[in-house]
Amino acid sequence: MLIKLLRTHLGPYRKPLAVVVVLTTVQTVCTLLLPTLNADIIDKGVVRGDTDYIWRTGGLMLLVTVVQVFFAVAAVRVAARVAMSFGRDVRGELFHRVTGFSAQDVASFGASSLITRITNDVTQVQVLVMMAVTMLVAAPITMVGGVVMAVREDAGLSLMLLVAVPALVGAVGVVISRMIPQFQAMQERIDRINLVLREQITGIRVVRAFGREPHEARRFDRVNRDLTETSLRAGRLMAMMFPLVVFVLNASSVGAIWLGGDRIASGDMQVGALIAFLSYLIQILMAVMMATFVVGQAPRASVSAERISDVLDAVPSIADPVDPVTELSGPASLELRNVEFRYPGADFPVLCDISFTARAGQTTAIIGSTGSGKSTLVNLVPRLFDVTGGSVLVNGVDVRELDPQLLWSRIGLVPQKPYLFSGTVAHNLRQADPDATDEELWAALRVAQAADFVAEMPSGLDAPISQGGSNVSGGQRQRLAIARALVRKPDIFLFDDSFSALDLATDARLRAALAPVVAQAVTVIVAQRVSTIINADQILVVEDGQQVGLGTHAELLATCPTYAEIVASQDTGEAAA
Repeated sequence: MLIKLLRTHLGPYRKPLAVVVVLTTVQTVCTLLLPTLNADIIDKGVVRGDTDYIWRTGGLMLLVTVVQVFFAVAAVRVAARVAMSFGRDVRGELFHRVTGFSAQDVASFGASSLITRITNDVTQVQVLVMMAVTMLVAAPITMVGGVVMAVREDAGLSLMLLVAVPALVGAVGVVISRMIPQFQAMQERIDRINLVLREQITGIRVVRAFGREPHEARRFDRVNRDLTETSLRAGRLMAMMFPLVVFVLNASSVGAIWLGGDRIASGDMQVGALIAFLSYLIQILMAVMMATFVVGQAPRASVSAERISDVLDAVPSIADPVDPVTELSGPASLELRNVEFRYPGADFPVLCDISFTARAGQTTAIIGSTGSGKSTLVNLVPRLFDVTGGSVLVNGVDVRELDPQLLWSRIGLVPQKPYLFSGTVAHNLRQADPDATDEELWAALRVAQAADFVAEMPSGLDAPISQGGSNVSGGQRQRLAIARALVRKPDIFLFDDSFSALDLATDARLRAALAPVVAQAVTVIVAQRVSTIINADQILVVEDGQQVGLGTHAELLATCPTYAEIVASQDTGEAAA
């Protein structure tokens, strides 16, 4: 999965990567030249007392160093740009893929896991890319060039490399093999801690209301300790790598000096050649170490790449049509024909054999007990879920055959849990229509009975809204969500229990103001209160996912025992008003 991900998303950056290889090659060649020049200064300048040679060669060394630094900086700069662009592209593709998921797809991965994959997992692969295009390119060039230069200095002493290099690779390889399962466990622990944090922050009011702070603190402490212990185990293994590398380097240097001293004493080797050999030995072993560091990052990046690929390769449960319908004609209409829906793996359907037709200018209400499938039924219209039986038709066309953008442009949905984005009032309302004028926003607010409290805010339409609308009340949040749907001016309004947080007086005013606005649209209202839907053109009664009644308020009182029971359970005097 890692190779596939890298091949796919690094493909557009072949030219910059080629530039990095060229720059790194020049920088590495300069690095390999310096020990030889230094050896020449010692053997031909210092030993012979030739000051002019020392100055000439020293100047050449300075020039080579300047070139080395320039090309090293340029290589790192280009490599960093490639790595950051890679991360940006992967995050962007993940984001667009996730936004195309249905609610069912998101639930299958888990919101906290998706967040981790888009952030932490992408970062792990991005770090590998950065290390690979800098260290991994230089490492083989340094190893091959270093061996050639070391043999050139003294072939006999170069036999040490046959011991030093395998010793370093073996020691680091053992550590890395033990690190792989720890990295896999770390990503799972990060998922878990994100899940717990998300639940606790989102449900802080419930936690406090029931005095569960100590329990939640212990729960967080457990997952936090799990992550800490796993990170410590991985950290201890990583901490072992540097001492091992230093030990092999120092042991190799001691061996080289010991053997090289004998060769100098016998006249087979010069002092400068030994110093150069030591430099090449260190360069070779450092190159091996850099390569192993990259290889050490690869297991963690591989785990992350697999998690990223799981999302990118996931087949959405709601697929776009191959040849979509891009135009709708005639007055708005909504029809459900023998609709059935069941969740994957469920033994029984949530909805079964639901049929009704709603036309422009009509209000269709859906009522039923909690858990009867009302919200699921509404979610089938904008294809948040796809029916598993029957069909949903908009203007006579199955929604599965419509272009998704066309379908969504015709629908104004106010969900059961209205969500507001961080920003301003105007920013949230313009989610429905970015080109809406201030006058249109105020008109929608007046219909939604939200103009008064927005006008009282310090900045009016520019008043700040916190994430999720946490700085406004539940009723205000609902009214702003209703205003947002009104700004879109859709053909089909879907109000999923959108009046539950409103008092009866505000509910009545809103419905009265709403009537002329939706006169030419299809209106579907899910409600718990009979008073909200009593004047609807038709009322669909749902019980345990079954359609048990369809008609007006008066008709259902006479023919539907379930509806009559719902009315009787509420204030009938109020309901009849």
